[in-house]
Amino acid sequence: MRLDTFWGHHYVAPNLKGSPESPGNAAGRRKQRVTKPSDDQGKAAHAREATRDLASRIASAKRERDLEDNRASRDASPEMTGLARGLRIGTEFIAAVLVGAGIGYLIDLGLGTSPWGLLILLLMGFAAGILNVIRVVTEMNAASPAPKGADLGPDAEDEERNEN
Repeated sequence: MRLDTFWGHHYVAPNLKGSPESPGNAAGRRKQRVTKPSDDQGKAAHAREATRDLASRIASAKRERDLEDNRASRDASPEMTGLARGLRIGTEFIAAVLVGAGIGYLIDLGLGTSPWGLLILLLMGFAAGILNVIRVVTEMNAASPAPKGADLGPDAEDEERNEN
């Protein structure tokens, strides 16, 4: 048996049959009419035209953006920027110092040798950081070519001239 039926009939309270003319229905007292605009065809055509215009503007904006992206990628060098180099060098150094200090702190906790493990491994982390920075800078310099017209110091020819 369904809950919205009573002996096979839909239950509706008396005098509220849901028709607009019933006295209990406020909407029935003030009949509101919704009229359809007669110019549906004109509005639809205008909407299609506006959609086409929007689509063409989006397509032209995408083409312009693609051209700018191609131009920017062509102008950008494949090498690391100065900011990227600086961040990598700083990260290498800070990481080495923090790892050394962390291991030293853990050794001090385990062996009870406070503060000697921390101090010694902090200094070792500092030295490892310096070595990491030297290694990274050497790699970066080897990977990037020298700029055109840069004075790279004396060549073998210059040294031969100076010897004679």
